[in-house]
Amino acid sequence: MTDQRGTTRADDTALIERLRAGDELAFEELVEQYHASLIRLAGMYASDSRVAEEVVQETWIAVLRGLDKFEGRSSLKTWIFSILVNRAKTYARREGRYSNQKSLEEETADAGDSGVSPDRFVGPGGDPDWVGHWDVFPASWDEAPEAKLDSKELRRVIQQAIDALPETQREVISLRDINHFSAEEVCNILNITETNQRVLLHRARARVRRALEQYLVE
Repeated sequence: MTDQRGTTRADDTALIERLRAGDELAFEELVEQYHASLIRLAGMYASDSRVAEEVVQETWIAVLRGLDKFEGRSSLKTWIFSILVNRAKTYARREGRYSNQKSLEEETADAGDSGVSPDRFVGPGGDPDWVGHWDVFPASWDEAPEAKLDSKELRRVIQQAIDALPETQREVISLRDINHFSAEEVCNILNITETNQRVLLHRARARVRRALEQYLVE
């Protein structure tokens, strides 16, 4: 199996053997490869950059201490990021930042919250051949001012939209679209099913797109 960086399980095995043997260069390579992504992901849970850095440092310590127990059921990358997420959630709960949102079951099962208004689709009273299809298509961004498409303000709008998502939707879209994890990796890191991952990602993307549409066409 190969991950999105072209790393195979054989590569993982070789690297783990070097790490277990106390090869400092191997650990430096691991940190160089993943540290920036860990910081970025920790920032989604942390109240400030100092806390994010602390969470990542604890993650690296846990990685070193846990190498002998790592069984290789997932990729080394997935295992490391799972440790990060668990520790980051612990910090967030202490600060009251990860406790009052909807549960995963509620977020996934809430059929009335698809992220797209049902008014934009052909309803039961419309043409029977087109029920459920788009009635009001998403606005085109082709004519949006170039300054809006390439601006710090646009990035701020995207980040605000992500920050406003229910927590599990925010986790999934951050892992998939910001940190570029595969669907399988996200399922392993968050311990969710492929169906949950797909539904949560769809709703998250729909909400972010809606925020972008409002910004770009106004």
